[in-house]
Amino acid sequence: MSLQAPPWLAGLGYSELRRHELRKSRMMMVDGSLTQNTRVSEGGTSARVYRDGYWGFASTPATSAAAAEKVAHRAGQNAQAMSRFGARAAYSLPEGHYRGEHVFRGKSTLAQQEIVDRLSALHAWCQQRYQGLKSTRLVVGDEHHSKWLSTSHGGESLASIQRALCQVTFIAEGADGAPVELTETLSCKGHLADLDWSLESLAPRLDELHTHLMAKCQAVAAEGGLHTVVLAPPLAGMLAHEAMGHPCEADIVLGGAVTGGLLGQRVGSELVTMLDVAHTFEGAETMIPVYVDDEGTPARDAVLIRGGLLTEFMNSRETAARLGVTATGNARAYAPSDEPLVRMRNTVILPGTTALSDMIAGVDKGYLLMKTANGQADSTTEFMFGISLAYEIRSGRLGRAIRDTTLSGSAIKVLQSVDAVSDDMHWSCSGYCGKKQPMVVSMGGPALRARAHLGGQ
Repeated sequence: MSLQAPPWLAGLGYSELRRHELRKSRMMMVDGSLTQNTRVSEGGTSARVYRDGYWGFASTPATSAAAAEKVAHRAGQNAQAMSRFGARAAYSLPEGHYRGEHVFRGKSTLAQQEIVDRLSALHAWCQQRYQGLKSTRLVVGDEHHSKWLSTSHGGESLASIQRALCQVTFIAEGADGAPVELTETLSCKGHLADLDWSLESLAPRLDELHTHLMAKCQAVAAEGGLHTVVLAPPLAGMLAHEAMGHPCEADIVLGGAVTGGLLGQRVGSELVTMLDVAHTFEGAETMIPVYVDDEGTPARDAVLIRGGLLTEFMNSRETAARLGVTATGNARAYAPSDEPLVRMRNTVILPGTTALSDMIAGVDKGYLLMKTANGQADSTTEFMFGISLAYEIRSGRLGRAIRDTTLSGSAIKVLQSVDAVSDDMHWSCSGYCGKKQPMVVSMGGPALRARAHLGGQ
């Protein structure tokens, strides 16, 4: 099914018309009791018009042809109203437009009762297998976006994004009597039926999670200060996205990010290459495939860092025109009533050639950082991540687990200090990126050995 461009769309100047459907489901089971069971469905039509250097945007929950024409004319009126703020340079927007459909067709969706039954069986299995747990929290969910887009320059596309996740959280009691918890997360492209969260698949991962939890119950405080750290692959993905990805979004660059004056300069060691991948990585479709963005631009990979040198930014049509470069197809909108913004898609640091075990063996005194609970960064690339699982490294061997702490520093300085990159990779699409509106993204990376600050007692 496509959204055919009506003849009146071209009469508005450069314009876009989007019909967007969003469906989400989420279930949570705590200690065998179902505490959340939500299903959300949204839909609507939105339009954008570019006139005299200003964008006008409007949206409606209706999806009829009459509603589409009305909302498009309202967007044109909003662009005209914005021009009252004064004259503004009107850029010639890039002409690239996309025609085609991309829909992921996975397995049939699971019935609600089947999901509840599987959660109950998983809880019972965990309760029997791990006697020392104080509590078990299970969360599963999936999300499906369908976007029909027409542009006044002839773009016609249908794009869909689907993802699913399963989170298992174990809670135990630490040596000091305080609760200690760890979470294992699985994610994939598609529905919950496409995600392998069977007991056979989960068992080895949950055994490992429980082992780490028991070690964490006896954890010691980290020594605060600058240390050699080995960032496990999930943390490298977080560093790529939060600390270096956002400052490479062109609207943030134009807003004054430190990266604006660093093109062609060294922002990482020669071992670091970082991409925002559009839809295909090493011959396989990514977790969040974007063939066409929400402005109708054909999406391409953005090579942000190559061999440690900052090479380009992620762009929308307007930011590309303002910077005099080609658009990358990074304009994305989360909900039917959201306007497209420059957003990441699948951000990754490419793997290297060193085994993770060799990276650890090469550290006399430092830390292996394995899991992060959250992260934030600013346009200077300064960041702070919460670390929920980490171990001491002493004389090249893993030592005691350490208590929850923080990792902080300048992403540029951290990446410049990288002296080893592992040959393995980890991808995840379980979280959201926040920037005025949420966004489904994926991130990936190998392990990195670098220098950064840890919080201590």
